[in-house]
Amino acid sequence: MLNPASANTAYFGRTYDEAMGLLIEARNYVAVNELRAPPALTPTDRLMLCCETMRLTTRLAHIMAWLLAQRAVYAGEITLADSAEEPYALGGSKICLTVVDDVDRLGDEWLSALLERSLRLYVRVSRLDERVRREVLVHGGTAGSA
Repeated sequence: MLNPASANTAYFGRTYDEAMGLLIEARNYVAVNELRAPPALTPTDRLMLCCETMRLTTRLAHIMAWLLAQRAVYAGEITLADSAEEPYALGGSKICLTVVDDVDRLGDEWLSALLERSLRLYVRVSRLDERVRREVLVHGGTAGSA
């Protein structure tokens, strides 16, 4: 039985730290890319690069929002049942789980690595979100609630 409000705070802390590290690295990626000369890309490739950078930031925003909601459960600010519903449940799956295979051909290894790592983290957090939702269905959100 998952009880993020009391049992797995160390695990959630590590996941939070990983997400924060990725967020900082993504910020650095965007900052560096603004300064460097744009590669010789077609307009379509530049659009793809922009879209995938936005997908990266979208994944990280949804992950961080979910992790902060779990911290709110732990702090007693919201119930576990609240965290399983909008606006606290993990969102954005249609965008965040999409993988564009052509990104590697753009030659931006840093972005490709960030996209891969953020996808793995999003999938992992998605599983945790599903566990929270099951917990709420089985126990009515009483375990670990405020």
